[in-house]
Amino acid sequence: MRTSQLKKYAKLLARMGLNVKKGQTVFIQAGLDQPAFVTMVAEECYKAGAKAVYVDWSHQPLGKINAVYRSLETLSDLSPWEKAKWEYKAKDFSCRLFIESEDPDGMAGVDQEKMSKARRAQYPQLKPYRDAIENRHQWCIAAVPGEAWAKKVFPELSPKKAVEKMWEVILYTSRADGKNPVKEWKEHNADLAARCAYLNSLGLKYLEYKSGNGTDFRVELNEDGIFCGGEEKTLKGRAFNPNIPSEEVFTSPKAGAAEGIVYATKPLSYQGQLIENFSVRFSGGKVTEVKAETGEDLLRQMVSMDEGAGMLGECALIPYDSPINNSGVLFYNTLFDENTSCHLALGHGFNECLRGYENYTNEECKAHGINDSMIHVDFMIGSADLSIVGITKNGDRIQIFKDGNWAF
Repeated sequence: MRTSQLKKYAKLLARMGLNVKKGQTVFIQAGLDQPAFVTMVAEECYKAGAKAVYVDWSHQPLGKINAVYRSLETLSDLSPWEKAKWEYKAKDFSCRLFIESEDPDGMAGVDQEKMSKARRAQYPQLKPYRDAIENRHQWCIAAVPGEAWAKKVFPELSPKKAVEKMWEVILYTSRADGKNPVKEWKEHNADLAARCAYLNSLGLKYLEYKSGNGTDFRVELNEDGIFCGGEEKTLKGRAFNPNIPSEEVFTSPKAGAAEGIVYATKPLSYQGQLIENFSVRFSGGKVTEVKAETGEDLLRQMVSMDEGAGMLGECALIPYDSPINNSGVLFYNTLFDENTSCHLALGHGFNECLRGYENYTNEECKAHGINDSMIHVDFMIGSADLSIVGITKNGDRIQIFKDGNWAF
């Protein structure tokens, strides 16, 4: 891949993803296999005005060894230096960039029950810091091709050619393969904003989903709920794009108000393992049954992580005719696969999906219907024949999606 194009991608992440402002601190989380690109991004952050850029390097094979050999007690403990770092981020409201490149199967064989217990033990230690920074800092998730990931996606190619092909599809789907990716993202954000404005004018109370694969599902929306998409803003008004790529218009539905069954249309990569060909049934607003050809035990553990893990935190609308779906590539990565078509998310909801959320505390947002959980896991349900009908407070039915795409 040409260095000049990668520099444009790095600039996109710094300027549109994080939108770094003068004097801000930036934390980048990335794998050890990505030093060259991380260096490009760090330089672009400095050019945008960052006062300091720190990189938290990770290495999946080392993470797997830690998961195998550490005791549950040590995995569960948040060390003093980790607490100090979180305290700094919560005080400084640092920008955070997450660069994904890991092998989707890289944690296969790890004791998931042990890891689930460790995450549950860590969650109450981390929650105060996460609550403190919610909606107060800029963040972005993006991706670069790791060799194992690229070979998973393109098994017929040599490692070198697989990585090169992966770069092509990442830049294409991220709208970063042209002459001016920043300009293209501004235009894309304008389109998403217009769709949000239309949906927010309808006064919708329910969304009904139906598909030929068996999906038959209804979810209630929050009375003060709104649809968001693309560019977001912190409470101080600083714009950023949390996901690159992103095609979604989304809302957080009313916690505990969903009925019916949904069938996944893509595999889910969760904690380094795949869950495939699965369905999720809701009754009384909560998950009451899961089935999967692969990874059913892991799926069952996921929805029982805490009280909110078995309830919905997000409904996202993405046309089946999207750049990611049109690429014909199965990424085995939620950042990309969630943007192929419509998806739902179990777990944590978004405060910003409430009108006037800036005037509420986190607890008040939960009281208004935003789900709370230690997890937020997206899974894809979009298909070529998916129909979504919005039902207003007055009972009017409005076609939102038809044959998998926007009906307006």
